[in-house]
Amino acid sequence: MAKKDTKGITVSREDDFSEWYTQVIQKADLADYSSVSGCIVYKPGSYSIWEIIKSVTDAKFKAIGVKNAYFPLFIPEKLLQKEKDHVEGFSPEVAWVTHAGDTKLKERLAVRPTSETIMYESYSKWIRSHNDLPLRINQWNNVVRWEFKHPTPFLRGREFLWNEGHTCFATKEEAEAEQEQIIGIYNDVCQNYLALPSLIGKKSEKEKFAGAEYTVSMEFLMPNGKSIQGPDFHHDGQNFAKAFEISFMDKNDEKQYVWQNTWAISTRMLGVLFAIHGDDKGLVLPPKIAPTQVVIVPIIFDKTKKAVLKEAENIKVKLEKIGVSVNLDVRENYSPGWKFNEWEVKGIPIRIELGPRDLENKQVMIARRDTNEKKAVKLGDVGKVVPELLEKMQSDLFNKAEKYLKSSIIKVETRKDAEKVLKDNKIFFAPWCGSVKSEEEFKEKMGAKSLNSPFKQPSLKDKKCFLGCGEAKSWFYFGKSY
Repeated sequence: MAKKDTKGITVSREDDFSEWYTQVIQKADLADYSSVSGCIVYKPGSYSIWEIIKSVTDAKFKAIGVKNAYFPLFIPEKLLQKEKDHVEGFSPEVAWVTHAGDTKLKERLAVRPTSETIMYESYSKWIRSHNDLPLRINQWNNVVRWEFKHPTPFLRGREFLWNEGHTCFATKEEAEAEQEQIIGIYNDVCQNYLALPSLIGKKSEKEKFAGAEYTVSMEFLMPNGKSIQGPDFHHDGQNFAKAFEISFMDKNDEKQYVWQNTWAISTRMLGVLFAIHGDDKGLVLPPKIAPTQVVIVPIIFDKTKKAVLKEAENIKVKLEKIGVSVNLDVRENYSPGWKFNEWEVKGIPIRIELGPRDLENKQVMIARRDTNEKKAVKLGDVGKVVPELLEKMQSDLFNKAEKYLKSSIIKVETRKDAEKVLKDNKIFFAPWCGSVKSEEEFKEKMGAKSLNSPFKQPSLKDKKCFLGCGEAKSWFYFGKSY
């Protein structure tokens, strides 16, 4: 007997985003809660997407000469304390190992919140000459940051997965030139695979990475009006080089300190992906990032079962030969309607339905997950139509997200207008003096902070700071944030 229960989402994303997001995470089989607060289990449904992100991004890193390595999870306290701004920025979030069995350790070991300090101890030994530069190393790993804010699966957790690139150059110019390369890679992955547009620019002095000279970030806007930081690039100057004595002899046999960068993309992007593209039926996965791009659901009756399954298998083989990932759902203890619902919740881009009547008409029914459009396609045309639909869906999802982002940005020049925009759950773009004090005061009152400042700036002629703090130094995006 076919099961009649449903895996459907019971709330609207617009009405209750938090509950909708929680239901999607659970019902799309993406994660499980663990007994450690703030730490989730990445189930195959989400981890397989991360594997694609990792694979695509890693190939792009390797293509520009970045090599992978792996450094220890544990960091001696003395190393963590070598760079003052860095340790101050991370100390509230560090988890410590104090004992081995029943024996107290002579020195506390930090559970990796980020790897600058443990990596740079090695860099100081490896780099001696200008011939050793540039040094461009990346590692894919997990980090632990014991945040006390409300944890949200994928978006804000105490343990997450990421890459962390750590590079050294002989000159400031070489180091800063890497920013365009790295942000270009991240932007390519986000736009062309995740179908996610972003705001790219420099962070404020208050919001930059602890220990960096400046940070370049990619900011995304969630459906609830809150922004969230994605991949980023930090130019660290010579701050860590001097703290860890990472120096080299240049071509004139003179001692110089290296110039450094760090950069990362994390599993936070999974949550951003799920939230921005999802709808009231569940996930909507862009085809290029979907582990399964097409699901075939045969409509099975005893008399026609053999013929229907044979043709379904033929379609599967045909699509796989042209590079499409396919799942043929031959489960017989679930009704077709239940299967349709399940694959909708899981966001599979295209569903192909094939029953005895379709077989008679030499056709299949094809449904697009994002638009819910459904049409009949001749069996002989499936190999042509499916790739076209996948490509169209990929671009449509990006265009839809980009339209939402652009329509949610309002240009203002006064505090009064800025506050009105925030109440409407949108981002404002304003001329700002850049002072830490003004940002702290505004954040405390309005619960919003600076996001970043785009490289291409509107004119600042005769512009005053929107907070009334004198002359504006740059245009900045502001918004409520995770």
